[in-house]
Amino acid sequence: MADYATRRITMVDTQVRPSDVTKFPIIDAMLSVPREEYLPADKAESAYVGENITLSGGRCVLEPRTFAKMLDALTIDPANVVLDLGCGLGYSTAVLAQMADFVVAVEDDSARVREAQQNLSSHGVDNAAVVEGPLAEGAKNSGPYDIILLEGGAEQVPAALLDQLKDGGRIAVVFCEGALGVVRIGHKLNGTVTWRFSFNAGAPVATGFENATTFTL
Repeated sequence: MADYATRRITMVDTQVRPSDVTKFPIIDAMLSVPREEYLPADKAESAYVGENITLSGGRCVLEPRTFAKMLDALTIDPANVVLDLGCGLGYSTAVLAQMADFVVAVEDDSARVREAQQNLSSHGVDNAAVVEGPLAEGAKNSGPYDIILLEGGAEQVPAALLDQLKDGGRIAVVFCEGALGVVRIGHKLNGTVTWRFSFNAGAPVATGFENATTFTL
């Protein structure tokens, strides 16, 4: 039987801490949430590898380093309400739920919605809810949010999503630029989001976050 608890400690010690992520709430959450139990059964063995884990529909679970550094850059407060876009089977939501007041997770796949909610319930995560819908549309009825996090890549972020961010709120996105990717943190002030470079990372572009295609005659 795989010793996932030891692998979890190794993940934090070799992928998270060396990436200058040392805030106790992040370390504690990533040490305590069983990542392998929030993955498809055939992916459990890969739970603690240092790379994105592919899900169906062109989606992924972000690698531990990328996810941890995004959490670090967002400076999540225990009073914050978080919008987690593309929660997969619930791992990111479970981690966020340990750090925030409440998490609203969005999934565009009905089977993933059911499984994510079951996973969260079975682990006693009662300050999170999973809703079904297009990731790019967010969850307007439950907003606005202090924090928005996209579990995937983007070429652009729809204005309708940024409208769901509170003034003073933060959003973290992996922007895909050709073969490269960069994480930027958006800070909303007086209704305007200003993006700042955080670190380099990669992720597949999530549906709804592609650049608008223009045709010329």
